Amino acid sequence: MTATNFDQSPIPDYSKQLRLDGRTLVVLGAGAGIGRQVSHALAQAGAKVACVDRDIELAKYVAEEVGGKPFAGDIIKRQDVERIFAEAHKAMGPITGLVDIVGMPVLGPLADLNDAKWASQFDLVLNHAFLAMQIGGRTIADCGGGSMVFVASMAGIVSLPGQGAYGAAKAALIHLVSNVGKELGPARVRVNAVAPGFARTPRLNTMLSEQQWSEIGKIIPLGAAAAPSEIAGPILFLSSDLASHVTGQTLLVDGGIAGAVQLPKLW
Repeated sequence: MTATNFDQSPIPDYSKQLRLDGRTLVVLGAGAGIGRQVSHALAQAGAKVACVDRDIELAKYVAEEVGGKPFAGDIIKRQDVERIFAEAHKAMGPITGLVDIVGMPVLGPLADLNDAKWASQFDLVLNHAFLAMQIGGRTIADCGGGSMVFVASMAGIVSLPGQGAYGAAKAALIHLVSNVGKELGPARVRVNAVAPGFARTPRLNTMLSEQQWSEIGKIIPLGAAAAPSEIAGPILFLSSDLASHVTGQTLLVDGGIAGAVQLPKLW
């Protein structure tokens, strides 16, 4: 074989493609759990992080940890989302990325949900994401392009008991991510999502006992629920240039549970 037959295409610096040096990313829901871990992951990769939370004290706490800046507001209100992006842009420079962590399930049979609880699922899970995509997407496009990553859920992909409303809202979010990823592609704005399974966030740790976590771990092929940091890692990937040709996608990060079928031993 002659030298001319060898692949001589250029080799990129893959480690450099993970870096976010000089970029400003907005994290919605940065105050705890996955949002706090994402803020650290982005900052360790070199990003300047705008830490947004409804509770300004939580936003300040994480911003101080990562050397970012805190912002507060109600992200289901258009005027607050517009203000947050405008303030972050003014204080931190061009916005090149967004990570949206916000969402909380109302658990229980659909028959027991009143109108207010049903509406709250779509406000908190879907309607705020529409605002973030529209306002954040426009801002990022105007700044030359970048990435948006939303936290969906396994509940939007498979049916989970007691999560009908939450799952319906997350399924709609997954569809919106797919659609808007195509819409914003020409503006060089990538739009993706991660869909966690069970993750040991501070909020869920207050709801579930160690015994319950142990039972959950037994049905997860990888043997345990995720740590919040294990969700932050894939978000960092999707936010970086390593995912420069990925848009409109939802990455399932569930330890394999969504594809697991519980059967009696057959051999």
